[in-house]
Amino acid sequence: MDYQFKDIEQKWQQFWADNQTFKAEDKTTKPKYYVLDMFPYPSGAGLHVGHPLGYIASDIFARYKRLKGFNVLHPMGYDSFGLPAEQYAIQTGQHPAVTTEDNIATYRRQLDQIGFSFDWSREVRTSSPDYYKWTQWIFMQLFNSWYNKAADKAESITKLVEHFEKNGSAGVNAVCDEEILSFTADEWKAMSSNSQQEELLKYRLTYLRESTVNWCPALGTVLANDEVKDGFSERGGYPVEQKKMMQWSMRITAYAERLLQGLDTIDWPEPLKEMQRNWIGKSIGASVRFPIEKPAHNIELNAHYIEVFTTRVDTIFGVTFMVLAPEHELVAELTTPGQKANIEAYIAQTKKKSELDRMADAKTVSGAFTGSYVLNPLNGELVPIYIADYVLAGYGTGAVMGVPSGDQRDYLFAKHFNLNIVPILDTQNITTEADPTKEGKYINSDFINGLTYKEATAAVIAKLEEIEAGKAKVNFRMRDAIFGRQRYWGEPVPVYFKEGLPHLISESDLPLLLPEVDKYLPTESGEPPLARAEGWKHPDGEYELSTMPGWAGSSFYWYRYMDAHNDKEFASKEAIAYWRDVDLYIGGSEHATGHLLYSRFWNKFLKDIDLVIEEEPFKKLINQGMIQGRSNFVYRLIDEEGRGTNTFVSHGLIGQYKTSPLHVDVNMVENEVLNINKFKAWRDEYSNAEFILENGKYICGVEIEKMSKSKFNVVNPDDLIARYGADTLRMYEMFLGPLEQSKPWNTNGIEGVFKFLRKFWRLFHNDAWVFTVLGAEPTKAELKSLHKIIRKVEEDVERFSFNTSVSSFMIAINELTDLKCNNRRVLQDLVITLSAYAPHICEELWVMLGNEAGTLSYAAYPKFNPAYLVEDEFAYPISINGKTKMNLNISLSLEPKEIEEFVLANADVKKYLDGKQPKKVIVVKGRIVNMVV
Repeated sequence: MDYQFKDIEQKWQQFWADNQTFKAEDKTTKPKYYVLDMFPYPSGAGLHVGHPLGYIASDIFARYKRLKGFNVLHPMGYDSFGLPAEQYAIQTGQHPAVTTEDNIATYRRQLDQIGFSFDWSREVRTSSPDYYKWTQWIFMQLFNSWYNKAADKAESITKLVEHFEKNGSAGVNAVCDEEILSFTADEWKAMSSNSQQEELLKYRLTYLRESTVNWCPALGTVLANDEVKDGFSERGGYPVEQKKMMQWSMRITAYAERLLQGLDTIDWPEPLKEMQRNWIGKSIGASVRFPIEKPAHNIELNAHYIEVFTTRVDTIFGVTFMVLAPEHELVAELTTPGQKANIEAYIAQTKKKSELDRMADAKTVSGAFTGSYVLNPLNGELVPIYIADYVLAGYGTGAVMGVPSGDQRDYLFAKHFNLNIVPILDTQNITTEADPTKEGKYINSDFINGLTYKEATAAVIAKLEEIEAGKAKVNFRMRDAIFGRQRYWGEPVPVYFKEGLPHLISESDLPLLLPEVDKYLPTESGEPPLARAEGWKHPDGEYELSTMPGWAGSSFYWYRYMDAHNDKEFASKEAIAYWRDVDLYIGGSEHATGHLLYSRFWNKFLKDIDLVIEEEPFKKLINQGMIQGRSNFVYRLIDEEGRGTNTFVSHGLIGQYKTSPLHVDVNMVENEVLNINKFKAWRDEYSNAEFILENGKYICGVEIEKMSKSKFNVVNPDDLIARYGADTLRMYEMFLGPLEQSKPWNTNGIEGVFKFLRKFWRLFHNDAWVFTVLGAEPTKAELKSLHKIIRKVEEDVERFSFNTSVSSFMIAINELTDLKCNNRRVLQDLVITLSAYAPHICEELWVMLGNEAGTLSYAAYPKFNPAYLVEDEFAYPISINGKTKMNLNISLSLEPKEIEEFVLANADVKKYLDGKQPKKVIVVKGRIVNMVV
């Protein structure tokens, strides 16, 4: 029979499911290999053709590794807590769990029909209580831990308590809050239990603090920076404002140096590693305390100085102003009555911007004067205090010293507000812009005048330390991670409050289940949706009403796959000892400073408390490129009055008319030709449309854009699989280009891949489509073609160059077709070689070749034999009077005289000579034979 891909693919997908063909073993003598995809959020739209790109690549690699003798773990699950399901619940009243379950069913159907070799026995869902029990459990371990800088690791909070009981706070070297108490052991013991817990909260790795957050009133929740674009929520486009709230946070900053150093030990794309380095933002400098000049309005201040961190402490004599973040805790106190209106207006304006927007806008100069001053600690000069949105409360100290001669942003600020610009180096040229040079000798700089940069820096730090106004310091840009969202659909935080302090629930009470609520909105008084739950209360207090952020469940999920059904541990020591870490991780670079950073943080913490073995979770990471949409356009004719008509002009003719482009559904366009009948049926308004055609066809315009429903350029893999089959889709997605590069989708080329697979099928059949494979000895030419592709695929897969393999497959099949190859030995090895790319057709042919069903996935990859590629013949071009007439295969062992005799004896050569005797025969061994007649 001809290639019946629908029947073949359905048959083998059912076989794999029934027999759990790809179930990984936990105990085997085989070496392990762990291949992981970033698990998807199951959206209502399902998969489009861009989504499977990384999954196909990882599946090819997983299948290949099985053929190479590895015990492969290749699992799949769902990151199933998410805002879209909650928004749908708010709009419709349908519980997010129901929506999520429906969406997962769609995803599972689509994933299955592409033929992935996932071990579905290990499926996880982050929204399932048997999963988020362990998310909550890890939260509890973080709450019960502190970071000991002396040991450079997290330790149990009980160890810190023991130190306090013996030595008080003396000798503790911890990552903790800035404002901690100093006390003796006796003073600690004399504290009330609540006072002790308040102090311990300043050390815990997860803790409560007032934070500036992205608050979206319409969504009723806090959003991460990457969920906010241009002051609006990415989901729904609602306004977002900056707001201070008590929030759970995690002390990821404790791991800043280890996160930074760990990047040098892992095989990740350098651009992504650089993104994490920049996000962590290590800088070496000094902290400086500027005393506050008592405000003119005689208010009693809660602080006596403002601390800043600077990497250029040598420029301290060039400070002519200070800038605080609008959210800085001292702004209200420092604002004089005369400046109050301006300050409040500026703060209100700032609240409309996200932190990312504020950081990105380097051109706009804005700010407001508080009316107060600080003193330069080294020369006592008055320095005015401003607020400006380019300073963020959560970065450093929320204050910066303005040195306009050396920093361009400060320079523009000083010009805008007519502030002094003091040159501090004799080489500076500050006529038109700031000059950040470190060259030259210092001027206008008191005791460092005449010194060089290194000398001046050391001298300033020494002086600051002498007068206790500052010290050398290493700083990190990264801030502690906010760990809470005021929404319903997320993991409940396993905490209750008693007398205002957080306490963990008992481990025996895990999981703390999401309660039922009447609505998924905040309460009328602004409390999170969980406040709507009736009777949801701990026996000793009120539960935390926030839920965990979206990144919580994805920060350890690869360990859960190792032991997915263990209800006693998040994963057994035996499972972790065997699988250890992820060998290959494939996913998008958009997760660089979110999931990938938080996962590394949690992994390091779990190692610190001896639950896992490896310091880094993902050995090798590949970021797959984006498959972009290929949008099509029709062109509406615009009449003389500027109104749109119901007439559409073909693309090649739009230069002759006034038109307006409109996106059109790409699924009604083939090779840029519009299916006019489908277009008319698409919408009622187009039912009577008229068309100005070119050569009897309507040709659409084309543009490469992001694949999006709004652009009507989404291509559903279901449609392509129904038309061409999953094997065709798999190979075509790989054929589009290098895995890491973004590339446009173009359905026009898929037909060629389908024809290739049909040609491959044809190799095994005669002209009547009867399966015909012979057991004769392979020819040299057949073995050469086979071993070229065996080597090529092996090399390409190992370096993740899947697109070049597809091209090579096509060449190999063409060669074997020309050779009329139907040799069992050759074709069986060819089936194994192609099986990772096109598993369904290969499974069918494997069985037709007489092998047991289901054994292909664990067959041995064919061993490359270089001897078959050694050339013992050469196709000599045969020329007569300088014109090539033919090629003739001649043994390379023959000498020139023997070659001449062989050529002249050839019947085809005799025809070209037409009875004439050559005057001269020129033989260049291994190159050419030329005859002069």
